[in-house]
Order: sequence, then structure tokens, then C-alpha cells
Amino acid sequence: MANLKKVLLEKNHSGIQFIKYSLCGGFALGIDMAVCFLVAWLLFPALTQDDVLVRLFNMQVDPIEESVRVVNFRISNVCAFMVSNLVAYLLNVRFVFEAGKHSRWKEIGLFYLVSAISVGIGTEIGATLIRNFGLSFSFSYVAKAVSTTLINFVARKFIIFRG
Repeated sequence: MANLKKVLLEKNHSGIQFIKYSLCGGFALGIDMAVCFLVAWLLFPALTQDDVLVRLFNMQVDPIEESVRVVNFRISNVCAFMVSNLVAYLLNVRFVFEAGKHSRWKEIGLFYLVSAISVGIGTEIGATLIRNFGLSFSFSYVAKAVSTTLINFVARKFIIFRG
């Protein structure tokens, strides 16, 4: 048990750090997906009948215009961002990166700023896929998640935290 705790709290080994970043990121992504899809289903409709989760759970969604779906895609992602980014910050500080490169408030501010920029870029990629290619919410969400993950890891490792 002591060895497991040591591995979980190790922040200097790049290989272990990347594995933990991936696990923590996967957990935060799960939170993001849950919040995003619930908002897109229940509050700001953006899902269509061909979305994977709609088919998987046999959900009923009303038809919606593409222009409304694009706006609601953005809104759903902002709501999910607020929740999942807090989870990601807490997990990253606890298990992945060494805090203290900046003051706590500056660190949190940079974390949210970098995340907001990467989510903004990813969300616009997803919105473009919906608007220009008529792709599903699910596919557009995955494109957003991949681009966001790549940008965030580099910025968090080299700008926000102590590698």
C-alpha cells in the first residue's frame, strides 16, 4: 500500500506523470462528457437522432436547426468546461504536476486561461464540423476533446506547473 501511495504522489518521473495525467484527464473528460451531453439533452438541445448516445440509450430528441445546434453546442461545452476544469485542476495538482511555479491564484488563473483557450479552439473545431459538414454532436465533441487534450498537456507541463 505504501508503494502505491508513493507511485500516486510521484511527480518527477515523466513516464509515470504522463500515465497519471492520462488517467486524471480521462476522469475529467468523463465528467465533461456527462455534463456536456446532459446540458445538450435537457437544457440547450443540440443532439440529433443519429448521435451515438441518443441511439445507445434510445433517447427521444426533437429535430433542431443546424444554426441552433451550433450555438447550443457552444453553450453545452462552456457549462461542462466550468465543472470539468475544476476537477482537472484538483487532480493535476494532487497527482500529476508540482505546484508552486506561480502563486496559487495565478496558477489557477493560468490553468483556467490555458484551458479556456484550448476549449475555445476545440469548440470552434467542433462547431465547424457541425456547421460545414453536418457531423454529429458526438463526433464533433471527440474532435474538441482531442485538440484540447494536446494543447493542455503541453501548456500545463511547461507553462503552469513545474514540469
